[in-house]
Amino acid sequence: MFKCKTVWDKLAPLARASSTLCLQNARKSALRHGRRLEMVQKAQMSSGPAGGGGENTLYYVLVGATCLGGGVYVYRTVSGDKERYNERMIEIASRSKQGPQAAEAVAEVVAESKEEAPVTEPVVEEPVTEPIVEASIPEPTVETSIREPVVEASVMEPAAEAPAVTQSEEPLAPVVERETEPTPVIIAEHVPEASSVSESAAVSKAAPAAEPVEPTAAPSDVPAHAPYLLIGGGTASFAAARSIRARDPGARVLIVTEESDLPYMRPPLSKELWFSDDPKAIETLRFKQWNGKERSIYFQPASFYVSPADLAKVENGGVAVLTGRKVVHMDVRGNKVKLSDGAEISYEKCLIATGGVPRNLQVIDRAGEEVMKRTTLFRKIEDFRSLEKISREVKSITIIGGGFLGSELACALGRRSTDLGFEVIQMFPEKGNMGKVLPEYLSNWTTEKVRKEGASVITDAVVKNVSYKNGKLEIKLKDGRLIKTDHIVAAVGLEPSVELAKSAGLEVDSDFGGYRVNSELQARSNIWVAGDAACFYDINLGRRRVEHHDHAVVSGRLAGENMTGASKPYWHQSMFWSDLGPDVGYEAIGIVDSSLPTVGVFAKATAKDTPKAATEQSGTGIRSESETEAVAGVLKAETTATPPPIQQKEDYGKGVIFYLRDQVVVGIVLWNVFNRMPIARKIIKDGEHHADLNEVAKLFNIHED
Repeated sequence: MFKCKTVWDKLAPLARASSTLCLQNARKSALRHGRRLEMVQKAQMSSGPAGGGGENTLYYVLVGATCLGGGVYVYRTVSGDKERYNERMIEIASRSKQGPQAAEAVAEVVAESKEEAPVTEPVVEEPVTEPIVEASIPEPTVETSIREPVVEASVMEPAAEAPAVTQSEEPLAPVVERETEPTPVIIAEHVPEASSVSESAAVSKAAPAAEPVEPTAAPSDVPAHAPYLLIGGGTASFAAARSIRARDPGARVLIVTEESDLPYMRPPLSKELWFSDDPKAIETLRFKQWNGKERSIYFQPASFYVSPADLAKVENGGVAVLTGRKVVHMDVRGNKVKLSDGAEISYEKCLIATGGVPRNLQVIDRAGEEVMKRTTLFRKIEDFRSLEKISREVKSITIIGGGFLGSELACALGRRSTDLGFEVIQMFPEKGNMGKVLPEYLSNWTTEKVRKEGASVITDAVVKNVSYKNGKLEIKLKDGRLIKTDHIVAAVGLEPSVELAKSAGLEVDSDFGGYRVNSELQARSNIWVAGDAACFYDINLGRRRVEHHDHAVVSGRLAGENMTGASKPYWHQSMFWSDLGPDVGYEAIGIVDSSLPTVGVFAKATAKDTPKAATEQSGTGIRSESETEAVAGVLKAETTATPPPIQQKEDYGKGVIFYLRDQVVVGIVLWNVFNRMPIARKIIKDGEHHADLNEVAKLFNIHED
């Protein structure tokens, strides 16, 4: 277009002069004749030398030639511009792979093209258009000619700009693929300055590897990916890991726990460990069961697990435990979690089994540092070791809470107090031990049992204030009573750990607490929850949350199966048990709430109706581990007549307590009756109306000698 304008500038004066001359002649003629020139006289301009016809012919020839030449030039120029545009687009696309510095090179090329545009000789344009046409042909030699200017432009950039390759968007994927080929690798090695060849090679190799890695570098012992990620190192996680490996022998399972210990069982912390005669049991955490057999609190020794760093390398997979780490953020869309040390782990399927944290009384939280230093929230191994040491140093320990944990610790410390010479006090707001679970008459009997074990029990005790004065903790009750002690153990329940709910977008149940899951323990398509933190849908009893060892075992096992594709609903009724020393124990299942109507059927106990005898028979102190569904089909109902229930004044040696809702049994407590739990589970599962529960009690054979 620039050349067309130049030609026009040269021809325009001639055209304007000829036109002006014709106009002047016409005006003179009109003035001489005193009238306007008639249009027919213009025919004289069409031929012959007379009347100025030669000048008109020259005018038409010049104008026609100009138009024809301009059209030809415009056509050639537009075609050339289109081809140059295609060439530049190809060049820009290839240069965009080199990062932001390519923009400067493209700008220089555009500027140069603008400076060369006004050139009018067509001879200059011909060598330019020929390679442009060849560049549009997909020949290998043409690709080489295109890459050469890219390399020359990138050589001028400093080596520090090389990592900018990872910032490109759509061209990023083909860049990664081409860098694996020989030719692009040579080009990448020449991108940095020639001052350090080894450094440039390192940059070219590090660039593709750095793409999936976040700015925060993960510690060497933290695997970047785990097909099965289990958050929490308790019973539910271990049960899930074992179940996953059973169904998928080559599975790679990673357990992440903030505790420094490998997965272990918690019940012995408040039971058998306190009755051990071995002084080293505090360190070894090995204890004797009621039957005299010794076992460890840990589910498996350290040799059972693989190193987290080697989890991806072991041939047949395995279970690895990452201790001392806490998951603080969960990205459910990206399928990855962030740890407390900044490391990130991606996963395919995830289980949340974070359990819970012990609750504390608000009056203790507000009491100040001196009171908190002398208060134990009993939950972990370190809490057991700390309290065991304290029991040897102080003169008085007060347990606040009358539930399972509080009553077990009261019995355990009560027996120890006789030998060590310290006082054990248990207080709670109910009228008796286990007042929220057991019917009143049985709760009162249990309270007397705890007193016989050596603990002073204070009932109807509502704590109003706690303070530290003169080296003693002073607990003031609402009714005015004042108790002085050296140490407090708060056993007032468990708060489910749901810290990940916000970042993961998971629902927390407003009534029971914990993550809401369906009957398959599923919170999302690839996320499951088990143990104390799961608020699950019981297909028989509705929405529930259970805080017991057996539930952790069963729910963890089911979650592990469903993580491998089983898709099984949670119909199993988990049981729980408590031992008040070696002589009295009970097992329970379903909804055991003292506010419900209850029917109890009792009988006289024998020497074999104790937790110690039950352990000797089953071979394990963790009675839920010895359960088998086959027992329910083997046991037969007794044929002897059932005597009437024993009155409150008598000794409740053994018996069965039924909890009713709408005349249907929803919970059962087996008092000093062992190895009958499958029968109780079947009764609740059937959900039938029973006109005479004495007949149902015959199934448990409580009257046999």
